[in-house]
Amino acid sequence: MPGDASTLPLQEAPVTGVRARFARARQRGASAAEGTDTDLRWGAAAMAAIVLLALFVVVVTADRPSGLSPTTHTNFFPRWMAGPLGGLWPSLTDDGTTLRYFFTVSILIMYGCYLYLLRVAPRLPVRWIVAAILSVHVILLLAPPLALTDVFNYINYGRMEVVHHLNPYTTIPIAEPHGDPAFVLSNWHQLLSPYGPLFTLLTFVVVPLGVAGSFWALKAILGLTSLAIIWLVWRCARLLGRDQRVAIVLVGLNPIVLMWGLGGDHNDFLMVLFVMLGFYLLLRARDGVVSVEEDDAPPPRHGRLVGLLAPLSPSEIGAGAAFIVATGVKASGGVLIPVVIAGLAHAPRRLIQVLIGMLLAGVLVGTASLLAFGLHIPDLSTQSRLVTNEAVPNLIGLAVGAGGESQGIHHLMTAALIVSMILCCRLAWRRRETITASGWAGVALLVTLSWVLPWYVLWVLPLAALSSSRRLRVATLVLGVYLIISWAPASGLLWNAIGFQPEKTPLGRLHQRYVRELLN
Repeated sequence: MPGDASTLPLQEAPVTGVRARFARARQRGASAAEGTDTDLRWGAAAMAAIVLLALFVVVVTADRPSGLSPTTHTNFFPRWMAGPLGGLWPSLTDDGTTLRYFFTVSILIMYGCYLYLLRVAPRLPVRWIVAAILSVHVILLLAPPLALTDVFNYINYGRMEVVHHLNPYTTIPIAEPHGDPAFVLSNWHQLLSPYGPLFTLLTFVVVPLGVAGSFWALKAILGLTSLAIIWLVWRCARLLGRDQRVAIVLVGLNPIVLMWGLGGDHNDFLMVLFVMLGFYLLLRARDGVVSVEEDDAPPPRHGRLVGLLAPLSPSEIGAGAAFIVATGVKASGGVLIPVVIAGLAHAPRRLIQVLIGMLLAGVLVGTASLLAFGLHIPDLSTQSRLVTNEAVPNLIGLAVGAGGESQGIHHLMTAALIVSMILCCRLAWRRRETITASGWAGVALLVTLSWVLPWYVLWVLPLAALSSSRRLRVATLVLGVYLIISWAPASGLLWNAIGFQPEKTPLGRLHQRYVRELLN
């Protein structure tokens, strides 16, 4: 890992002045060379395929109850959940296996088109790329919940506090009135809320809209959040002199994030939004500022403290605050904080400014959490014991004959994550490199997690899009292939055909029983 990343200044200095002019000239040269007819035709076809296949999956899912929308079941698919695209294809098959193949083939074709677009994106008109991103976001805004039932767990935890006055950090949902409409739609009934206090407070805000209104409000919020992430990636790529088209294609047209993440209405978008806001503000803070040597030069003795604190930098303070807010939305965001701090260690004044922002935001987030939930925090310990069959730790356990992820392997993977984080911090410190180092930290987290879900690749994608490391981008794309193979609906049929049944080992049965207990 350390030998891979090319140098991206720790201070995340944007490309300004002469460097900026040269970088933009190179981009203009690439734009002038853009547009062989073949690239334009096939690029347009690839974008159209992604949009049309997304529409196909949404129309298929909205038409009837099926496993593509796990909240639905026979005789239960209310019109408000199906959305405006429901019932458009009444003659379509009801066969569950066929529907799973529809989704799987669609996601495979979409991913192939996505990989092709990454190659030709520098030669495509920006307006085409933006139109494709906006189109697929509108389609998924109109979709029923596609993957898993997390959105109704969000709503249920919010209703527990607002409607039933039950603290979701101290009371499991099974204790709330079972007639609540959100309880019927949710499924983690034995699990204390694992969601961050800031996100949980957001779920309180939408409760007055009712369950249906809350669902569509959260869909709208997450859709706008996704677009905001893409906009921040565009702005960061411009500051860094990266190709903006490739960057937003990598993030905005990734079918895994679109179909499982945005289609499933998952809160990871809010966490990533604040992570990217933090990096954008760090980059923005360097625009037009003195050189690194001047910034790092020690101030006069009599003004050392003043030199570290003044003048205050709103952008750097805001960046520090953004990383804390990301952690307050979802704890996974906290993994990047030590990497960011290590990356700023050579610039004491900038580090102090960022730490001030972290401290202020920490006080505000902590106060809000204390007032709303008392001294209680999200239940991450229970969730950390969950295991998915195709998670890397479980596959390692199967490979060594343990039958899956044992307690020993769990501890080993935790140690591996800690070592990886130390290496990422070292990379950030030695090479003054925060974006690539943070991207590798996200990869390490995904690889060592016991409970890994497909849309988690969003944690890494924006960082890979902005990094100078080709290896990080390749690793992210390979992770995407692994996640599709693991989670595509037809994968279960393939596992059965080849006799791969990790859930039937003694340890696998124990893992499955633990999940079922939490779902009761």
